[in-house]
Amino acid sequence: MEFVWRAKPLPPEEKVARLSQEINVHPYLATILVQRGIETYQQAEKFFRPKIEDLHDPFLMRDMEKAIARIDKAITHAEKIMVFGDYDVDGTTAVSIVYSFLRNRHTGEIDYYIPDRYREGYGISKMGIDYAADNGFGLIIALDCGIRSNDLIDYANTKGVDFIICDHHLPGSTIPNAAAVLNPKRKDCEYPYKELSGAGIGFKLIQAFAEKHDLPLDSIMEYIDMVAVSIASDLVDIRGENRTLAYFGLKKINENPSLGIQALLEGYQQKSSLSISDIVFGIGPRINAAGRIADA
Repeated sequence: MEFVWRAKPLPPEEKVARLSQEINVHPYLATILVQRGIETYQQAEKFFRPKIEDLHDPFLMRDMEKAIARIDKAITHAEKIMVFGDYDVDGTTAVSIVYSFLRNRHTGEIDYYIPDRYREGYGISKMGIDYAADNGFGLIIALDCGIRSNDLIDYANTKGVDFIICDHHLPGSTIPNAAAVLNPKRKDCEYPYKELSGAGIGFKLIQAFAEKHDLPLDSIMEYIDMVAVSIASDLVDIRGENRTLAYFGLKKINENPSLGIQALLEGYQQKSSLSISDIVFGIGPRINAAGRIADA
């Protein structure tokens, strides 16, 4: 396969000059910014200085109301909840976020399930559904997978197991018949940002739950470092909402990382400040290795 590199055309000089003057940067940097659609002081400020207020309303995502209603029903009736996710970095961080958050708010039993790469393969598995049904789990929250698992969701329905799917992969022609399907890439979803990671969608789920139940912002921000790990390791776009999540997640990793991330950083080269590259090449591979060697 041959690759051909093509330079982006230079933007209009007047746009570059105006932005260079407005934000006091060299014209070369202003050129790169304009090429990436950043043409005004306000756009540059959002890019360089993200704010938590930049996060979108989670209820703009299709089926979010249904998802929260189904979780509330499970909590009210003390149903057993299973948090299911893929064995890669995005899947395991997503499971960690949602499981850790709900574990402190659910009086019934809650457990997690990571499929075995070699026995079950990628995504939702029949083995996992059978395990849930045999052990009395009424609800599975699937993270970073499930958007094309129509037959398996139908199978779960026959076993009396409901699914909430939180996925960021491209949907097929038919959306699975689940209790709720959260995916900004759905054609019928008007959520304004389409490039969230699987853990990012899990984070939007707990953000919606926190808003619905008037919980403080701190109740979800303690998990934002794991969102940054998923964004970096899954190599998703780091513009828009992902940039805000990555910015504050990286800030937490440098100032007050979760115990799990602290453990993963043991033995890593000491630095005054960790960057996204440190996550990609330092933290991410350590998580990924578990699922490749044995049980994630």
